[in-house]
Amino acid sequence: MAIYTLNTSIAYLKGVGPNRADLLKSELGIYTFGDLVNFYPNRYLDRTQFYKMNQLQQNAAEIQVIGTITAIKTVQQKKGSRLVATFVDETGAMELVWFRGVKWIKTALKVNTPYVIFGKTNYFNGTFSMPHPEMELLTDYKKSLRTALQPIYPSTEKLSNKGVTNRVISKMVESLFEEVNATFTETLSAAIMQNFGFISKTDALLNIHFPKNQELLTKAQQRLKFEELFFIQMQLIRKKMIRKAKIKGYNFDKVGDYFNHFYANKLPFALTNAQKRVLKEIRKDMGSNAQMNRLLQGDVGSGKTIVALLSILIAIDNGFQTAFMAPTEILATQHYNSLVELLNGMDVTVKLLTGSTKTKERKLIHEQLQTGELHILIGTHALIEDKVQFYNLGLAIIDEQHRFGVEQRSKMWKKNELPPHVLVMTATPIPRTLAMSVYGDLDISVIDELPPGRKEIVTAHRYDKNRLSVFKFLKEEIAKGRQIYIVYPLINESEAMDYKDLMDGYESISREFPKPQYQISIVHGKMKAEDKEYEMQRFLKGETQIMVATTVIEVGVNIPNASVMVIESAERFGLSQLHQLRGRVGRGAEQSYCILMTSFKLSDDAKIRLQTMVDTSDGFKISEVDLKLRGPGNLMGTQQSGILNLKIADILKDGNLLKLARKQAIELLTNDQSLAKPENIMIKTAYIEISKKSTIWANIS
Repeated sequence: MAIYTLNTSIAYLKGVGPNRADLLKSELGIYTFGDLVNFYPNRYLDRTQFYKMNQLQQNAAEIQVIGTITAIKTVQQKKGSRLVATFVDETGAMELVWFRGVKWIKTALKVNTPYVIFGKTNYFNGTFSMPHPEMELLTDYKKSLRTALQPIYPSTEKLSNKGVTNRVISKMVESLFEEVNATFTETLSAAIMQNFGFISKTDALLNIHFPKNQELLTKAQQRLKFEELFFIQMQLIRKKMIRKAKIKGYNFDKVGDYFNHFYANKLPFALTNAQKRVLKEIRKDMGSNAQMNRLLQGDVGSGKTIVALLSILIAIDNGFQTAFMAPTEILATQHYNSLVELLNGMDVTVKLLTGSTKTKERKLIHEQLQTGELHILIGTHALIEDKVQFYNLGLAIIDEQHRFGVEQRSKMWKKNELPPHVLVMTATPIPRTLAMSVYGDLDISVIDELPPGRKEIVTAHRYDKNRLSVFKFLKEEIAKGRQIYIVYPLINESEAMDYKDLMDGYESISREFPKPQYQISIVHGKMKAEDKEYEMQRFLKGETQIMVATTVIEVGVNIPNASVMVIESAERFGLSQLHQLRGRVGRGAEQSYCILMTSFKLSDDAKIRLQTMVDTSDGFKISEVDLKLRGPGNLMGTQQSGILNLKIADILKDGNLLKLARKQAIELLTNDQSLAKPENIMIKTAYIEISKKSTIWANIS
């Protein structure tokens, strides 16, 4: 007799074979017995209730009935034929109908033999019918592993068309339990099982596929969700521990003249308590002999740049250079300008390197980098090109990191014999549960208060019919000497349409705000870099009062005098984008406004997004709503969503379980990092197995 393990190919399972195996692989990613065991139902139907024919209602609920087939006929149609069977019990009759697979179903049906049928009913001309019912002989039904709660598995149209129905998948799982004798190796330690009152792995798998009752189903789900989250956290935390132990970093042991001079004489405003706390965390990291890998989260305008600059000055005090990488030329230029301004009068050399840096300037930058006279190099991903060689790179700062792929970031590491300290900054707040899952191997710092004197931005939602009163308000603001942004959406698939929207908008604004009284700048993706820069500069210098733009201004561009942000077709923007755009105003001391313009036609999601923007300016609250609306994979962008292909846990709903799993993983690894203790042998075996298959490493910063 063959011995099957969880690594056995699915083709060898009874009822599968090579053709179905290929389907299962391509449609559901099921290659082995183990993949099928971990292919969990996504809902359950209560199959305890049986209906009589005379109890049937004219609704589309799924029901089950016991009865017998008394007659079968084939009815010709325009295309092909359909099969109709008369199905009766002692109270009445209904029709069973098949439109596909007519030939083989006809030969398989048994007349005058009791069946259990299940499906949705239709009612037409006084007769009930059930198309493509799930059917099972009553004798088989009584013998099978079946339970009151019937599992419904995720499926695809192709599987249904090829006859691999829910019933067939359920049968496969049943065969698998028979083949492996319904016993599975335990993956958690006795201590964890006891602490949390978990049922065994075998009981959990049995009750996730064939729950005996609601209570056991809940216990099975809790156990399997915890386990999934626990092993993800084990990987992240172990990776972080190994990195801290093995990957040595430069020891920035002194805080010297550059830092102290700037702090005492040049700091434009007193640091908030949150900024001081974060700076302390960074200083501790950089002075610890281990490489820093820290994520700095802070809302738009919370003062991340000052924290970054103070970190850079510590690097300079210790004789090291810094690379500061931003995702766009506009943002890189903005960082360059603000650092040059802040460091004015200090003996610190700062240069900017982007795609449009002239060859002569590039040559000079390369020379100064290699001699060490250049302290700070700011730029786009041009910084990671092989020809950019540093004298001694000690700190790499990456802004809006979700726009850089993992591979791009890792190139920074290879610029030195020791990897530089890494500070990753983002103004897109990430909900705590998501941060624990996606960035669990980074240390996380949060600036959670705005500098004093910043007024909250007033946000309002207005419909197109209110446009005239909005224009009146804009004129009042301009009369006070303020400037206005008017932003149009840019959705790549329809660039022509977006361009038209922008130009139409520009024309109607030009009519409403005529020259010479008003001056308008326009910026969009089709313009040459120098033309964009020219228009940006005009707006920055106050030569134009209105900037009409696409989302190129989403990040960067700091214009304190701009007090109003009008977002056209606001329903076409995601929440984090709306929040980022709103952050372009409110940079000065004056009261600022954000006006969300939409048509009346709004989806439910769009209404929630707009209402959220009106209700709060807290980036973390906004990101929680965004996470609920979009799901974790979409929120992180494709390169990070791989880690979140969870089989049973849900980052949103299982936040508390995630915290428990993380706490347990930290505790366990702190006491037994290499999982060598005998009581952790089961965890170690499972961990090694999971690490082999998991793509987690590729998805983490």
